Amino acid sequence: MKDLFDPTLADDIKQRVMRLHPECARRWGNMTLAQTLAHCTSGIQMATGVIYPKRASFPANVIGLVIKPLVFRDDKPMRRNSPSAPELFSVDPTQCDFEHERTQLIATIDSFVTKGSARCSQHPHPFFGPLKPQQWAVLMYKHVDHHLRQFGV
Repeated sequence: MKDLFDPTLADDIKQRVMRLHPECARRWGNMTLAQTLAHCTSGIQMATGVIYPKRASFPANVIGLVIKPLVFRDDKPMRRNSPSAPELFSVDPTQCDFEHERTQLIATIDSFVTKGSARCSQHPHPFFGPLKPQQWAVLMYKHVDHHLRQFGV
């Protein structure tokens, strides 16, 4: 399965990030491009234990545990408008600058690849519960890929 620990796949993701420009049209969802880049960075920060979103409450936490094996069985992309932890969204959308957020995301991806599995969070994912480092890497690839497809790259 594709994962963000793979340097070749990480480079491909970073090249796609670099193809983004402020005029890229959103295909679904509500976030601006800059907000989306910040959201992707927050996702990787969650995977590395920089931020700790709260665990989803019942019934979402149970649903997450039930569908977890389906998410990690193949390279099928994430569905459009999938739910996300509120902590992964920018508090003030006007504070998101495209160039800054793009630079931050690239640096965060580089750090994720360099530090590898030893740096993955032991804190449970808000929806899927406990994840192994390889699962974090698969999920981060799928998450960033999902949002790049959202903006046509």
